[in-house]
Amino acid sequence: MTPQEASAAATKVCQLAPVVPVLVVDDASTAADLARALIAGGLPALEVTLRTPAALDVIREMASVPGGVVGAGTLLTPKDVENAKAAGATFGVSPGVTERLLDACEANDLPLLPGIATATEAMYLLERGYTVQKFFPAEANGGAPALKAIGAPIPQVKFCPTGGVSLKNANDYLSLSNTLCVGGSWVAPKNLVDAGDWAGIEALAREAAQLTVS
Repeated sequence: MTPQEASAAATKVCQLAPVVPVLVVDDASTAADLARALIAGGLPALEVTLRTPAALDVIREMASVPGGVVGAGTLLTPKDVENAKAAGATFGVSPGVTERLLDACEANDLPLLPGIATATEAMYLLERGYTVQKFFPAEANGGAPALKAIGAPIPQVKFCPTGGVSLKNANDYLSLSNTLCVGGSWVAPKNLVDAGDWAGIEALAREAAQLTVS
């Protein structure tokens, strides 16, 4: 997979809904119900972060739920890429980038949403062919004003800002011309997941799905 093909695939994922849920799931037995609630609420693109021992099993469970597009977040190594692809992930997300990680995603045909924090990193990825990137950690790096400033001299790149994004500030990002969608964890809070409150999560997803991208 070329970087251009990866960016085209990432664009399609980002355009499915204004918010991509960023999920940290400890118990794979809750995965299918969680996925169904988010999809029913209008958020079909699901990023399962590789931050728990259950993450790969969670991807497997969610990948079996109709209507969802499941990706793996927190990709750090080539092995992460291989494991995520084998578990059923159809896209990947990384907090930053290395050449080995990019090579692995391209070799394994896993579309990557690569993370950047600076204009230099955005330029490096653009030079390689990646025109869709993740701005992370968004709020810690200056929030929407910083992303707008990066976009001015690099209009070729579109972003999915993640990290500190919430319902309160999501519109600040979605109103920018260089933002395709945002990533956020607020649509699946741990207390609701632990309680099995799928109706509550569906309601949060439905609220997020009503946000508009400029």
